[in-house]
Amino acid sequence: MNALPTRKAEDWRYADLAALEKLWPLDEAEQITVPAGGAYARAIINTGGVTRIALTVEAKASAAIHVLNTSADYARIEIEATLHDGADFTLGGVQLAGGAQTAEIVATVRHIAPNATSRQILRSVAGGTATVSVLGKVYVAKGADGTDGQQSMRSMLLDRSATANARPELEIHADDVKCAHGCAIGELDANGLFYLAARGIPPQEAKALMLQAFIAEAFDGAAEEDHLRAAAQAALEVML
Repeated sequence: MNALPTRKAEDWRYADLAALEKLWPLDEAEQITVPAGGAYARAIINTGGVTRIALTVEAKASAAIHVLNTSADYARIEIEATLHDGADFTLGGVQLAGGAQTAEIVATVRHIAPNATSRQILRSVAGGTATVSVLGKVYVAKGADGTDGQQSMRSMLLDRSATANARPELEIHADDVKCAHGCAIGELDANGLFYLAARGIPPQEAKALMLQAFIAEAFDGAAEEDHLRAAAQAALEVML
């Protein structure tokens, strides 16, 4: 793609095009192949710009990518994973945006052979006038029976002026599959905040605790899990 995309392109519908123009043209996606029977795990912290990965997981191999997406301006992560027979893939992602920041995760998982499994666990937090967007797709090719593809997208708004966008998508061309997606956008639970306040926990600390619990699942089992959690906590403290 040489020309700067417009909002007519589905994967760029919510992008900050003014910020993107400064980064254009983008580098080619990093190509990663996990050989048959192999294993791959990676943690990524994107503090600005566009990170692009094209991942191939061969037969009976496994891969897990966990990402933290946060920036003072514009941060975008694109991941496309292609799964072969019996492959297993996990994507855990957290994005945090405050002020006027824009953060996006765009993920496509292609099941092109039978018996592969995939999980996308994506959590977003937005404050100020920030925008967080998650566009996730599971594609199941004809003949890819036994596929198990799961998506979970949840976003938390700290201010009514913030925006969260989500697009879970399933495209299935096989019959014997187990695929599901869930999507929710909400605010911090007032009763939970009151409960913590009643036990002497200051409001800012209470919010931080609840947000840490909200994003925790996305980092479970990650490579460099402690580092990801510490970086996320530091970003949350700035937002609050």
